[in-house]
Amino acid sequence: MTLKHCAQAVAAVLAGASLTVMVAQNAPMRVASGHREMLLQTTQSWNGKPYSHYPTGQPQLTTIRLTIQPHTALPWHTHPFPNVVYVLSGTLTLHDQASGKTHLVHQGEAVGESVDDIHRGESGDEPAVLLITYAGTPGVPTSVPAKGEKAEY
Repeated sequence: MTLKHCAQAVAAVLAGASLTVMVAQNAPMRVASGHREMLLQTTQSWNGKPYSHYPTGQPQLTTIRLTIQPHTALPWHTHPFPNVVYVLSGTLTLHDQASGKTHLVHQGEAVGESVDDIHRGESGDEPAVLLITYAGTPGVPTSVPAKGEKAEY
């Protein structure tokens, strides 16, 4: 095969490949519903206290990933508005300071945290990796340390 024929063959292959990509990109997108798995829908926190209201003002959603080292308890703290904790890995034991109630949350589970109640979380034998979403407002902290305690994060 001559160099001219070789160049023409390569050009034809590239043109065919480009045409295939264009056709694939212009193919109609399949439209279908997704599969929904309800992780949490609640009107009260894990300790049984009902959520009474959302904060007033401009809404602000905040999502953080929090890692707690093994056998570690967070400082006592409160949250000024509702939030959801999803355990990505490990376990989380929640402690309510006033009542002494505890609640164990496993990997793949979600829980509504308490609002205005002093509480803390504790990891188990491995790091607890949490995904936490807060429904707050700009300028208001997502976590408030209890008197004499360090910040949660």
